[in-house]
Amino acid sequence: MKYDETFFTSLARVLNEETLQPRDLQMMGMLLPLGIEKGKEFKPDAATVAQLKAAAAEAQAWLINGLVTTSQPWWPGSQWSIPGGSLIGIETQAHWEVPKYFDVDARGIAFSTYFCPPEKTGSGSFYLNTFKDSKGRPLQGGKTYRLHVSANVPVREFWSVTVYDLETSSFFCYSTRLTLGSLDKGLQKNTDGSVDIYVGPKPPAGKDANWLYTPAGKNWFPWVRLYGPEKAMLDKSWKMPDIELMVS
Repeated sequence: MKYDETFFTSLARVLNEETLQPRDLQMMGMLLPLGIEKGKEFKPDAATVAQLKAAAAEAQAWLINGLVTTSQPWWPGSQWSIPGGSLIGIETQAHWEVPKYFDVDARGIAFSTYFCPPEKTGSGSFYLNTFKDSKGRPLQGGKTYRLHVSANVPVREFWSVTVYDLETSSFFCYSTRLTLGSLDKGLQKNTDGSVDIYVGPKPPAGKDANWLYTPAGKNWFPWVRLYGPEKAMLDKSWKMPDIELMVS
């Protein structure tokens, strides 16, 4: 999705294609001042287009800031958190409804990051992400990092690590490999069975099989997916180490 004036054109088109539900009426009323109305063509003038372009850019900056700043640590003192910016999505099974309010901000932040959250995590799958290294610094594409994954990850099936562009929540262009995980046959393991995953613009010497690409000038974040999480993951007795910046 592009965060510019074309977002509103796409929104108007989708609204005209989809069935209007009673729950949608409040939002449809908020869209009227923009000239978006079901059954009518969206034709903003030049001044409105300029305002919509600026508004979309501001919204993107707000969403990214919310994603980074509202994420709640899964383990005390850890940089790892639950994807989506808030535990409310997990606690309410992606409905974002709590007794005293509807968390519209958390929902917006979540859906700007991923398309469709699982209704319930913990039984079949569990997810972690982070935006900072072990020292609390933003993850930068031009630097090289290491994630040490222990040999005893508490999963019944498998785990994987995927990196994303913080600006778009999508993959980086020119990546030769999008994800690495315990099912990769070429993955290099340490003598104790643990695995070191490297992330950066180029792999450390001899570590190509364990490397994920990030370009300079971009911030990034990982998703760690754990399929078949076991008790030690859910009761927090096992802990994923924070990502470490490698110093050359």
